[in-house]
Amino acid sequence: MAHENIEVNLPLAKVYELMSCPVDFPKFMKSINQVNKINSQTFEYSTEIGGEEFRWTTNIIDDLRNTRFAWITINGNLNQTGTIRFTPLDNGTRTRVDLSLDYRTFFGEPSAAVAKFIAELPAILQDDLKTFKSLVEAGTFNETKKSVSVEAAV
Repeated sequence: MAHENIEVNLPLAKVYELMSCPVDFPKFMKSINQVNKINSQTFEYSTEIGGEEFRWTTNIIDDLRNTRFAWITINGNLNQTGTIRFTPLDNGTRTRVDLSLDYRTFFGEPSAAVAKFIAELPAILQDDLKTFKSLVEAGTFNETKKSVSVEAAV
């Protein structure tokens, strides 16, 4: 599991709003290619690691507004769990974001490429958080489009 944090020069409610929607994760998380919303609690992710495609579905398990956001994998060929915690700083004018993320294979040992990705996860997360910070502080987060996310029909 990797755990990284960053301080963002925006109020907590704004940071929570921008970071608590998995469909927007590809805007700042370079290791995620696409996230599709299945319903209000379920999201389908896709990425490629070492030339191999991975798809997994998560459920939101904790959504405490302006405090914490967490999800777990319910199926797929890669197991990802994550938690984002939000802490107000400087009387709420700034926000500390703590992101914990864990990837595992469901069965057996991971391939060499997946094992390398998991080992490099702390550095990847730190870069992702820096990207998030720069996008939101510049006001360009909602203009960023890494991939097209389409809401699936239920």
